[in-house]
Amino acid sequence: MTPSASSGPVVLLGCGRLGSAIVEGWLKTGAVAPFDLIILTPSDKPAAEAAKARGARVNPPMDQLGSARALVLAVKPAMWRAALEPLVAHLGERTQLVSVMAGVPAADIAQAAGRAAARVMPTTAVAQGRGVAALWSADSETREMARDLFSPMADVVDLEAEAQIDAATAVAGSAPAFIYAFVQALAEAGQAQGLSREAARRLTRGALRSAGAGVETDEALEALIARIASPGGTTRAGLDAMSASGDLQRAATTAVTAAVRRARSF
Repeated sequence: MTPSASSGPVVLLGCGRLGSAIVEGWLKTGAVAPFDLIILTPSDKPAAEAAKARGARVNPPMDQLGSARALVLAVKPAMWRAALEPLVAHLGERTQLVSVMAGVPAADIAQAAGRAAARVMPTTAVAQGRGVAALWSADSETREMARDLFSPMADVVDLEAEAQIDAATAVAGSAPAFIYAFVQALAEAGQAQGLSREAARRLTRGALRSAGAGVETDEALEALIARIASPGGTTRAGLDAMSASGDLQRAATTAVTAAVRRARSF
């Protein structure tokens, strides 16, 4: 590990939903110690206050940024320039940049800050130390810094090109919401078949937990499906119906395509 990756505080710019999840994940896994964390946020956030109670600094004077080993950009894409530019003059030469923003090219960030940037697209499950994160950077040291910050709380997947970031965002960052929406639709279908709302909710949430437990085995998805879908059984009947109609593939393709298109519009 380089000296810049082993010492100095980590600055988080922005503490919205994803920023808060990152803070919680750092503190849960110990990836960043509370006394090594600086949070810059324009409004009070529960995650920031909880971190502050454990020793983190929230909105300290700008002269405290000079020793930072990393600055993680977690603001809304539309406001990143206005948020970053006032900080650039206060950053030390060794401070490395990591962006978790969708749709903002690393080259644009590097030009604005005068240093290389890594891009990471994590899921909010980093808060529980069980996330997944896509990673890309053209600079090896910045990429390793980003890996150090996220690998304790996520399965970090290296991408071959920055152009793949938007697709990675759609199939990982956005996908949990897509999956939740499908589970919600299953619960509603169960109600239509006579289950009470509470029974349908508990059963489908339990099914989601069971599916997650299967994924933890690292078996191929096809093998996991085959383990449940016996030939001629109820599960196979449902899968065959979705396959015949094309609805499942069509919904997945539509959702991913729309998410990628939106990411590229920022």
